[in-house]
Amino acid sequence: MNDIHELLGRAADGAGSPGFSTGAVYARADRVRRRRRAVVSAVAVVVIAAGAITVPRLGGGGGPRTSVATEPRPTGSPTTPAPVLTGTRAERLAALLPPEVGEIEQVTLLALIKQLDPDEVKETYLGPLDGQYAIRRDGGVGYLVLTYEDRATVESKLGRPADPDEDPCPAMSGDTYRTNCVREVLPDGRVLTLWNDAMRFRGGDEVRWGPELTGELVQRDGSQILVRSSTGFESTGTQGPLLPAPPVSREHLRALLTSPEVLPKTP
Repeated sequence: MNDIHELLGRAADGAGSPGFSTGAVYARADRVRRRRRAVVSAVAVVVIAAGAITVPRLGGGGGPRTSVATEPRPTGSPTTPAPVLTGTRAERLAALLPPEVGEIEQVTLLALIKQLDPDEVKETYLGPLDGQYAIRRDGGVGYLVLTYEDRATVESKLGRPADPDEDPCPAMSGDTYRTNCVREVLPDGRVLTLWNDAMRFRGGDEVRWGPELTGELVQRDGSQILVRSSTGFESTGTQGPLLPAPPVSREHLRALLTSPEVLPKTP
């Protein structure tokens, strides 16, 4: 079974402090959580992978498995023709989200937190909309981090491709900070998994992340798309107060991740 902290730990490898990149944040979170669990009990470290679910649906306490298979629908099929989007990455991303999400600007989190010149930070993106985006709404600032990883990238990190049959949610069933994990099997065989993370740990450089909605879309070819919809962070370089809720909702994240616009064009 995949370790989701490894899976999500490829969003911005080499970025530096664990407070500002997906990779660093989840790697640090994994280490912190493992230490906490070692003190509390001898139970094995929770492994969170991409797949089916044994946690309740949105809204709370224990419940039945929530792995679901959906009826065919237009969104979610990688063969669906994509409309031609123009403009910057932020403008193209905004075109796929409702206006109420807020004002979107592409940023470099490492540069913000370390107070560096953005030109000093090199980012490598494989997906057409990959990036780190500030989302401003109602006086607060949250962030959306989107990362596409092809099969070769996943294999270089994990030694194996992403597997849509793997299941992260049972491992979250006892957590109080990772909740509402829902796995959805799309009609074309891809698997979308979304969950809430309270982010109850402190990153490097005294970075404190607010709660977020986290997820992944695992594809049949061994590639995957990773996402964080974060309420923001508190640290040097913060752009504003935390948002009261993740800036992009589950419904809109689903629509975004299953749209063909987030995938590289096939030759």
